[in-house]
Amino acid sequence: MTTPATSPVDTVSTDPHHGRFVVVPAAYVFLLRQGETGVEVLLQLRRGTGYMDGHWAAAAAGHVERGETAYDAAHREAREEIGVGDLDLEFVTAMHRTRGGEPIDERIDFFFTASTWSGEPRVVEPEKSAGLRWCALDGLDALPDPVVPHELAVLESLRRGTTSPYSTFGFDAATRTAQAPEEGRSR
Repeated sequence: MTTPATSPVDTVSTDPHHGRFVVVPAAYVFLLRQGETGVEVLLQLRRGTGYMDGHWAAAAAGHVERGETAYDAAHREAREEIGVGDLDLEFVTAMHRTRGGEPIDERIDFFFTASTWSGEPRVVEPEKSAGLRWCALDGLDALPDPVVPHELAVLESLRRGTTSPYSTFGFDAATRTAQAPEEGRSR
């Protein structure tokens, strides 16, 4: 008796220890508005999350859930974390980053901006955020300190107008900015 062939879908393992490279996806939203001195970005002060607590970060960000697109995750996180909806998202960059350690340190981050939304941004999860602050994008040197390093790299590229669809962070310890690999250069 012959056994039926197994489809490729049936052979895909959901075990995180299957030996393949694993990348954790996340979505980030930088709300932007026109302020008195130029474009401002909304940042939140992280607390109680276990990751970069005490650092300023995108007002809304989080992991992309199974079966969810990065766009859907960005919308969901904005509702859950700062109570806004109807975002008109603009894609900024997909950042491949590493800390060179465990598989959990391998990330792909999808960054978006939004200049229009419904609702007034507010802290919805006070156990995870110590507050929100509008900060001048042109005054990155005047941003509250510290800012999550890889997010600061994206903010710097937004300010300079040098964003690219693909960027990296952490592969070269000397690299402190989000950048696309040079043509022909292998990372």
